[in-house]
Amino acid sequence: MTQKTVGIIGLGRMGNGMAQSLLREGFKVFGTDVGDTQRQAATEIGVHVVSDIKALCAESNVILLSLPMAKHVQAVIEGKDGLIDHAQPNTLIIDTSTSEPDVTRALSAELAPLGHGLLDCPVSGGPAGAKAGTMVMLVGGEPNALERAQVYLDALSAKVVHMGASGSGHAAKLINNLLCAAHLVTTAEAIALGAKAGLNPESLIAGLNAGSGRSAVSEVNFPHWILSDSFDSGFTMGLMRKDVRLAKDMMRDMGLALPVAEQIAEMWAQSATTIADEKDFNCIVKNAGLGE
Repeated sequence: MTQKTVGIIGLGRMGNGMAQSLLREGFKVFGTDVGDTQRQAATEIGVHVVSDIKALCAESNVILLSLPMAKHVQAVIEGKDGLIDHAQPNTLIIDTSTSEPDVTRALSAELAPLGHGLLDCPVSGGPAGAKAGTMVMLVGGEPNALERAQVYLDALSAKVVHMGASGSGHAAKLINNLLCAAHLVTTAEAIALGAKAGLNPESLIAGLNAGSGRSAVSEVNFPHWILSDSFDSGFTMGLMRKDVRLAKDMMRDMGLALPVAEQIAEMWAQSATTIADEKDFNCIVKNAGLGE
């Protein structure tokens, strides 16, 4: 059996973690990144690092994107010497970035007449989940493209949910991150209330996680990164602020008045004055009742 190959554009913590999962499952992984540190780290785990997108496309017609923002996705697909310029016939692009639904839909419509497929496959689980192959992937795109991608997604994830047409995965991920942003704030306020009432934060979290008030934030974020004071999840304030802003834009574009969500979005926007973009996104709790 011919060894399956896959190319990765973006070898940061998420891209590196996904590369490890793919390598562990027997894939031959090629990759490229603009950063020397990322390229070196990928080389050390066994990725065949190449110089640019042209060289990557020569090796595989399945390309996985792990990039910060929609503008970066657009650049590697449409930009000079990007995927449109160099992709092999019938290339499948799997975009694991948290991007913008409208941008994704436009790129998919541009790629389809050229014979290429695009799946939006934003992920949950962070760098640890990427490395372990236990992420959740919310997928938008054509069913036949998903069928082709399934062997790669199975190596990367514990659960894949097809949300619908192109852009649906990215819309669902923005909604998910809006909820996560809200849960961080509401759980922080709950812990602050408990502390004022004389409750031990660790015990209160354990109690909440045994009851109906639990969430992924109380079950994972608080024990691992907040109560431990490590704040090293691998996801930044800047990226979460971006996602919350995009979710707010969705609400506006659809004419929805969602007052609680709008208040959460405003809190995250205002946090830019006190918490730097590069800080861990869990640091928002310091603006929500749990001070330094």
